Amino acid sequence: MKLVNLFLFANVKFCSFADAFLETIIMKKICLLFFAIALCFSSYGQYVDLGLPSGTLWKDKNEEGGLYTFEQALARFGNNLPNRAQLEELRDSCSWTWNGKGYQVVGPNGASIFLPANGYRDCGWELHGTGLDPYSISVVSGSYWSSIRSGADAAYSLCFNANKVFMSDYGSLLCSELSVRLVVRNNKED
Repeated sequence: MKLVNLFLFANVKFCSFADAFLETIIMKKICLLFFAIALCFSSYGQYVDLGLPSGTLWKDKNEEGGLYTFEQALARFGNNLPNRAQLEELRDSCSWTWNGKGYQVVGPNGASIFLPANGYRDCGWELHGTGLDPYSISVVSGSYWSSIRSGADAAYSLCFNANKVFMSDYGSLLCSELSVRLVVRNNKED
């Protein structure tokens, strides 16, 4: 995020000043501590402005930990899960190019993110859509949770394979495990 980058820049400038004028061990330790904190935050990824009409910013990578059930994703990421409208906007407002491992998604302003085809795990814990199972007839695919339930036991998700990108009409079962890509909401939404 720009805030993390600004923090890193300010920390480097401050620490350079501290090195030049305040040769104290305490000041150097403080600088190293702040720098380590900033690096930890920056390793979680950046948010990208794709130039979408809503102004939604999309994280540049999936969340660590792989696939999540709906309840796990909602409990862990809450309001940073995209809602159905944000997923539909991403699908409809961007150009999508398949590269065999997922989609490069380019926004109206030319900025882009990559959505990998990590497959999904069904409620019986069977992994589908990775292209690694020789007995599976499923194609390489990706599925991403929204924050909106589509019924008592399902939630909307954005799904894709090499041939199409679509919203699941009836939703994915809550016990399924899908990928998670976070967003930052703005004041124009909801």
